Amino acid sequence: MEEDLRAALPTATFLGMRHGEDLARIYASLDVFVHTGPFETFGQTIQEAAASGLPIVAPAAGGPLDLVADGVTGYLVPPGDPGPLAEAVTKLAADPALRAQFSHAARRRVLGRTWSALTDELLDHYEAVIDEAAPATRLAA
Repeated sequence: MEEDLRAALPTATFLGMRHGEDLARIYASLDVFVHTGPFETFGQTIQEAAASGLPIVAPAAGGPLDLVADGVTGYLVPPGDPGPLAEAVTKLAADPALRAQFSHAARRRVLGRTWSALTDELLDHYEAVIDEAAPATRLAA
């Protein structure tokens, strides 16, 4: 979709894939992180932005639901509806104190989300499902 996006956003700068310190520098230069994709399942870019102390605006669907505390670390907006998205971005752009408040909360919220912690959480979910299904399996046998 790059060609379509470039045509739709002629004044936008497309940076391409970035890594490490370069990516961290780019996040640090932002005031707000806006994620518009309604099909995000994990939200790595949202976590990176929050870890960089950015308030987040994202669709209220999928991964963002676990990562953005609406009204605390940013705003969750209806997926595919540009009006509320624009309103949330405008509100944050106009209010440096609110951005700072959300920024600190966003960073605190993701500090414990290490790969190790997330893997342990996932394994706990799997174990809970297995434990819940185990009695039914025993009865069927």
